[in-house]
Amino acid sequence: QVQLVESGGGLVQPGGSLRLSCVVSGIRLSFTTMGWFRQAPGKQREWVAYITSGGTTTYANSVKGRFSISRDNAKNTVYLQMNSLKPEDTAVYYCKSVGADSWGQGTQVTVSS
Repeated sequence: QVQLVESGGGLVQPGGSLRLSCVVSGIRLSFTTMGWFRQAPGKQREWVAYITSGGTTTYANSVKGRFSISRDNAKNTVYLQMNSLKPEDTAVYYCKSVGADSWGQGTQVTVSS
């Protein structure tokens, strides 16, 4: 059973930064591709970033150059560093293994002056 616990969200001004964390259990993090997704009010959930077991990363065009996904296998944790935040980044952020249908509780990110 894959368990995912997201944290690190909060209220930040435009241009600010946050680092989200996702603690993973039930799988070997080093063997799987992990992703970050987000869902804004009134919108469908959208993909943000992936990191493969080999460390290859890919990003949605809307966050390229601003967000960075990484992982620490020893800590069973995936991170999303978010810089130069914009109001349109406001959403609940979730992490997920691409090979499973489980979602965590998400963490709220609000970007507002």
